[in-house]
Amino acid sequence: MRSEEQVLERIERARRRRPRVREERITLAHGAGGKATHTLIDAVFVEAFRNPVLEQLEDGASLQVGEARLAFTTDSYVVSPLFFPGGDIGDLAVNGTVNDLAMCGARPLHLSAGFILEEGFPVADLRRIAGSMARAAAAAGVQIVTGDTKVVPRGKADGCFITTAGVGVLERPVTLSATAARPGDAVIVSGPLGDHGITIMLARGELDIEADLSSDTAPLNELTAGLLDAAGDGVRVLRDATRGGVATILNEIATASQVAVVVDEASVPVREVVTGASELLGIDPLYVACEGRLVAVVDASRTDAVMAALRAHPLGDGAAVIGHVADDPPGLVLLRTAFGGTRIVDMLVGDPLPRIC
Repeated sequence: MRSEEQVLERIERARRRRPRVREERITLAHGAGGKATHTLIDAVFVEAFRNPVLEQLEDGASLQVGEARLAFTTDSYVVSPLFFPGGDIGDLAVNGTVNDLAMCGARPLHLSAGFILEEGFPVADLRRIAGSMARAAAAAGVQIVTGDTKVVPRGKADGCFITTAGVGVLERPVTLSATAARPGDAVIVSGPLGDHGITIMLARGELDIEADLSSDTAPLNELTAGLLDAAGDGVRVLRDATRGGVATILNEIATASQVAVVVDEASVPVREVVTGASELLGIDPLYVACEGRLVAVVDASRTDAVMAALRAHPLGDGAAVIGHVADDPPGLVLLRTAFGGTRIVDMLVGDPLPRIC
């Protein structure tokens, strides 16, 4: 049997290899947010567009424009079905872009919206989506100020795809980065995990399960502002746990900061219905997407202040400390299981829940 040191060395050698896309054609896994996505981004897009801002690979770009510090981000939405308990593709698109700006520490200001519509798509459904986007923008305090519309022939799309971009202003003297985690820091989530991904799977009707569960899609900018006001420069990293779930986010942080992230399984908040559905699907809730939950890595001395700020907001009343940052083994996420053992939690492989956002 290989020793633990040999296994860790093998993992480290694999990570040092230059990213290379081995597939000749794009697969669904390339859009799942896990290993295949990261390889595609590194080997194709970063290689083609390389520059210091892009290479940071944060949720958005932080830019100096004259005297202003701005955050800029973009995202696309292809969720199926378009309408689901707790939301639809419209508010998902607005909230997702607002949240990416908030994870940069920015106050979101303005969004763009691009629509790709399939010939034959019902106008009533488009009005419903536009109305949902308008309400979500108003709730988040942003405006949709520009956009674009394209129509493709029947059968060349799946109803409606949306791309949004957003700009916000960085008003606080804090720099949030996946490279900033330090040994001793606390790892916090703002609420139960996996609600969105499991809601989408149940809404497709592929599982004969009825459950009282809704997507957690929501704008996190107010929650984030309260957190930053309470803890200031004690906040190291903020990420919203979308594709690939919390497990992938923690792997990104561990790799970027060259630290270990240790998670206590018993402390991870997951609703019973999400746990049950995940067991039926054969997946781990740590890999299931959220659309209204954040992961925060904070200085341990600010943990109480951060938790108080999160729990003072309706979107953070289920917040929990789920682990801590350690110095060894660097670049890995470890889970202390309920049975007293420890296992490595790797980045998502494949795409167990396609088209969830």
